[in-house]
Amino acid sequence: MADFEGTVNPARRGRPALHVKETKVRLTDQQRARIEAIVGPNRMSVFIREAIDAELQRRERLAKTKTADPSAL
Repeated sequence: MADFEGTVNPARRGRPALHVKETKVRLTDQQRARIEAIVGPNRMSVFIREAIDAELQRRERLAKTKTADPSAL
């Protein structure tokens, strides 16, 4: 872009980086409808990220429990 008098050239344009990578997830119509009924149509990605975080934490805790005490199953 040419520099003209009065032109402002900020270092960054648009929205700030979200530091996320797009990942395709296939859901059934029923799954989508259930999620939308709970969180609304424009909050699905937030719900999915939160659900993934919760499940990862659960599985990580479970893995630590198995490692610490195999008989605790």
